[in-house]
Amino acid sequence: MKIFKSHFWYTKNQRNGILFLLIIIIFLQLILHFKNFDSQQLVDLSQPKITSYNKQLDSLKKKSSKKKKFKIYPFNPNYISDYKGYQLGMNIDEIDRLLAYREQKLYVNSAKEFQTITKISDSLLQKISPFFKFPDWVQKKNNYKNNQQRYIPNSRINVSEITTVDINKATLKDFTAIEGVDEYISERIIKYRSKLQGFSFKEQLFEVWGLDELMANKILSTFSIKNKPIIKKVNINTASFKEVLSNPYIDYKLCIQIFDYRDEVAELQSISEIKNIEGFPIKKYNRIVLYLLAE
Repeated sequence: MKIFKSHFWYTKNQRNGILFLLIIIIFLQLILHFKNFDSQQLVDLSQPKITSYNKQLDSLKKKSSKKKKFKIYPFNPNYISDYKGYQLGMNIDEIDRLLAYREQKLYVNSAKEFQTITKISDSLLQKISPFFKFPDWVQKKNNYKNNQQRYIPNSRINVSEITTVDINKATLKDFTAIEGVDEYISERIIKYRSKLQGFSFKEQLFEVWGLDELMANKILSTFSIKNKPIIKKVNINTASFKEVLSNPYIDYKLCIQIFDYRDEVAELQSISEIKNIEGFPIKKYNRIVLYLLAE
């Protein structure tokens, strides 16, 4: 009991101090309870000084909005982001259609195609299309297509100028003997033929960039594959990454998959085993194996 008593024993001066402190606390509480500190004084907003301040604020807001006004610079419409599309005036659905198209690794190559995919209005297309900037090769392709529209399907072929009907031996002059086929597309055919080491299937002609189906069929009506080309094949079990990647039908991703599979099985017993690779493009198998063998 003595222990507890020592904690509650105060002198007379200490008791007076505690009492005085309690009085102060109660007094302050009463003031806070009954005193209204809210200012009821209303400010007259029509005062000349306040009116002048408001005019200055309005002027600053107008200047700020002019500075922030969106200015359009030339851009590639394939890479429009959500924010960029919003600034251009596109709605959410139009932007989503473009993004969904791009997720398929597809590109728009003209203003008309952009409208077809996004379904934007004619007025908006007219407003933003002058700022579309496509790569140079796309512009050349579009120019070529425009020239192709002038092509007359029943045009004549200068047979006397053709030296061979073998598409793997035809020269630039042979191809240009067909009316509608200019040097530009003839050079592309020859360049692609060289890349393939010769056409093994007539359908490979349709893979030539910039050559439409109508013109390809016209060329095939004159030229054909008389002899299969002799293609230098590489052994998939010993070939380097660069050698396999040189295959015109194998991209970087597929090349990695082939080497991963080769490491997994140690050695391919047959070239047909590459079909076991997950995601392998079966439709291209006959073309891919033109350049590969397993030994």
